[in-house]
Amino acid sequence: MFLFRFFRGALALAMLFHSSAWGASDAELAEIRAQIRDLKRSYEMRVQALEQRLADAEARAAMPPAAPTPAAAAGSSLAAFNPAISAVLNGSYANASKAGGARRRGFSLDESEVVLSANVDPRFAGTFIASFGGDNTVSVEEAYGQWLTAPYGLAPKFGRFFSGIGYQNEQHAHAWDFADASLAYQAFLGGQYAQDGVQVKWLAPIDHFLELGVEAGNGDNFPGSVRDRNGAGAGAVFAHAGGDIGASNSWRAGLSHLRTRSDDPLGAGASRISIADFVWKYAPNGNARDTSFKLQGEYFQGRVRDAASRSGWYLQGVYQFMPLWRIGARLDRLDAEAESGFRPQRQSVMLDYSPSEFSRFRLQYARAKLLPDISDNQWVLQYILSLGAHGAHKY
Repeated sequence: MFLFRFFRGALALAMLFHSSAWGASDAELAEIRAQIRDLKRSYEMRVQALEQRLADAEARAAMPPAAPTPAAAAGSSLAAFNPAISAVLNGSYANASKAGGARRRGFSLDESEVVLSANVDPRFAGTFIASFGGDNTVSVEEAYGQWLTAPYGLAPKFGRFFSGIGYQNEQHAHAWDFADASLAYQAFLGGQYAQDGVQVKWLAPIDHFLELGVEAGNGDNFPGSVRDRNGAGAGAVFAHAGGDIGASNSWRAGLSHLRTRSDDPLGAGASRISIADFVWKYAPNGNARDTSFKLQGEYFQGRVRDAASRSGWYLQGVYQFMPLWRIGARLDRLDAEAESGFRPQRQSVMLDYSPSEFSRFRLQYARAKLLPDISDNQWVLQYILSLGAHGAHKY
């Protein structure tokens, strides 16, 4: 042990001093002897203390860990109650051959967000997301609470939230793989459907992913309308299943149904919309850092505000061909209108570059034919910047 070797060295040094001190006075010899005794006593005490610490540590390691007291547990989790604050800046420059499209031409600030989320206490968590539009409007995009300790695998959510129907509907715009929503989402859900109400999801306790959900809300948003009545104005049910195929592939598929009603004099009536969605992801050995591929599609069928039953779909693929770079293509279409037989459709391609997980720059081109005999060439250069702590995106 180092201490013993040091001790023997100190004694040898003391003896050397002793042998060279024949001519020293009696007082000097007594002082040297006293220093040697003090040194021996000090190191013996330190060695004993270290040996006792070693014995205590070995005894503690052999014992099972004690459960923390409620006060200690609360103190260790105080950080969980500090809200995570983040912002997402989203803007673009658009060039289109036809005016009056869904996106403003020239420079514009797109939907940007401020997000606050935290645990309220050990049982509940809350999330608040404010959306800022390019026209200087501010809206509450989501504001909901979650019951974290619900029994039987249930996950209740209450407040304002994006509905769980379909696949892309729950995702915020900055997480989309293209700069805009598909034609089917725009025609059937006004781009994205939010509920003011309650949602309950159930995750099955099995090896594969199986999620069932039900929602009840006020139905204010398109295809519904504001209704000053008691009870729920909209209801939705959905089921999602998925799993892994080997180490490199994973998938998710789902079925959803939304029912709501509009009292708007310009478009009154009930709306019933069914959605089938499918997503397949590939990453070599599960590592998506260098290369990956995602195939995504959704099919819509239903009646919006008692109009004729229609359908629409989109199919898109995104390939990450090297770190930080992706390329993608999307085809989206609505079925033929009953009177004219015209099918609105659009083909889009995009290339994006992500210097980090907090920034993305995208160039997108689309050729849209939304009216008979009129085609529109649309170019979009988009930036997305994330500030602060931001939660992981959905599958």
